Amino acid sequence: MAVATAADLAGKVTVVTGGSRGMGKAMVEAFAANGADVVIASRKLDNCERLAEEVHRSHGVRALPVACNVSDWEQCDALVETAYREFGRVDVLVNNAGLSPLYPSLAEHGEALFDKVIAVNLKGPFRLASLIGTRMAEGDGGSLINITSIESIRPNAHALPYAAAKAGLKVLTEGFAQAFGPKVRVNAIQCGPFLTDISAAWTSEIRAEFERNALGRCGEADEVVGAVLYFASAASSFCTGAVLRLDGGVR
Repeated sequence: MAVATAADLAGKVTVVTGGSRGMGKAMVEAFAANGADVVIASRKLDNCERLAEEVHRSHGVRALPVACNVSDWEQCDALVETAYREFGRVDVLVNNAGLSPLYPSLAEHGEALFDKVIAVNLKGPFRLASLIGTRMAEGDGGSLINITSIESIRPNAHALPYAAAKAGLKVLTEGFAQAFGPKVRVNAIQCGPFLTDISAAWTSEIRAEFERNALGRCGEADEVVGAVLYFASAASSFCTGAVLRLDGGVR
């Protein structure tokens, strides 16, 4: 039996939402370093364009920047059409884009903000996985990877709509695995606190709370890469509908 490695990503086409910064950027750079072409999707096109230039220059792969707000159904449709028009296929989709804004209290959490959080974290991934997973299942298969959160099993009062959306994304992971098998594998990475640009807004108290895990620290953005490459490659060929905790051992 052959042992697959990330090397089998060479020549594949990957789509990463929220791909211009933080963990998404680390994923894009890792895919490109392993020879995969990348579609970098994010709300701000200029950030996508800068990263696309960097990875093309460094790794020689094709890198396509696409402006996309995944909370918008039509923009999700347009992202899929653009990827297939430019590359003819998608082999890996990473639903990484997320949003967890602060709010003063549960009673003061507005409807518009609630709808936005659900749309970014659940509606967008549903639409993208539905479209791309269907095409994968009708073609040569592929891998769908959903980025969920420890909040989905350890919710707190400061992020309940976000936690609910991420819990829903775990449900979609298993449901899509059944819907699109056997050609398409669908898995999730359940992330804990990572030190991305968003963490700059944390107070010292918040960071201290996040660091109360078995490893005693928060994750670095590039520490998501190993898990993503595992699920994207044939190394995980018998793994679907799974959720991998990547949280430093949250208690």
